Amino acid sequence: MRRCCFSFLFLLLLVFYQLDGMASSSSSGSSTTPLKKPKANVLSPQDLLSFTHYLHTCPDAEGIIQNKVRAWVKKDYTLAASIIRLHFHDCAVRGCDASILLNHRGSERRSEGSKTLRGFQVIDEIKAEVEKRCPKTVSCADILTAAARDATILIGGPFWEVPFGRRDGKVSIAREADTVPQGHENITALIHFFQARGLNLLDLVVLSGSHTIGRTTCRSIQTRLDDGRDVMMPHSSSLLLNATYMRVLKRKCRRSYDHVDLDATTPRKFDNEYYKNMEKKMGLLSTDQGLYTDARTSPIVQALATQPDLFMNQFAVSMVKLGNVQLLTAKNDGEIRGNCNFVNPPPP
Repeated sequence: MRRCCFSFLFLLLLVFYQLDGMASSSSSGSSTTPLKKPKANVLSPQDLLSFTHYLHTCPDAEGIIQNKVRAWVKKDYTLAASIIRLHFHDCAVRGCDASILLNHRGSERRSEGSKTLRGFQVIDEIKAEVEKRCPKTVSCADILTAAARDATILIGGPFWEVPFGRRDGKVSIAREADTVPQGHENITALIHFFQARGLNLLDLVVLSGSHTIGRTTCRSIQTRLDDGRDVMMPHSSSLLLNATYMRVLKRKCRRSYDHVDLDATTPRKFDNEYYKNMEKKMGLLSTDQGLYTDARTSPIVQALATQPDLFMNQFAVSMVKLGNVQLLTAKNDGEIRGNCNFVNPPPP
């Protein structure tokens, strides 16, 4: 009965999003407003992406990406979560343009908020191999997007088709990377951050489910371990950690640079245990536990906790949306980098 209730609530939320969108589009007009001549259809950047973009120019691209990611994750399974996180940090700043990969003074990669990012070497190795086969053809942005998909599959997550055709950005600014959520924000701030990138409440909760794998440093949760809350939200008693879980974390966090799993139950498996943990006050980051306690996101959390297939299917949908954020696809936008770490040198 409880599962059916959550399913019903979840369906109501989906209907709400659809009706809200219809209302927004219709509210701009009224019965007294004269009809305007329809505008010509204008293609959005994501409309220029294609599943066959490299079919003739670099047919082995996806195979190369898949094989390289598999080899790296086989050596170190934690890299799967790192690659997914790297993709999110890229798309969260200036869109999915591989700006996070640029490695120069003052770049996103050099920012304080990017210090714990990993996976750069994986992308570099993929790019080097792709360049041997198809020089100046496959963008770093496309490589990172496909690598995130393949990393998800290797750790037990869902498959989704990745459309290609993204171009690489030429601008990367450290202070912009520091705006990406770090696990201490309140839910309202997270909602606004996602909405500014065309992602909704459902995407926020579902994409947060990537924390079913991966780790974080003890330094990043130190204030949580002091009294179970968070220094950024000292009065949020609803975010208190389970007492037994907190004792376990304190034993593991002897040093600030030690690591703990984001999902204490099944850290090596991509599943919906992340959401079940919240019900037991075992959301490691305050933002995780906040999704369960906030009235706007709690119904979605409860639905995903009881329906693993729903989580898997929606995660694929939300990852496609993430990969389409603020794209560069026109020929006069961006470039195809020869080396993901640097913009191309000017022509002689």
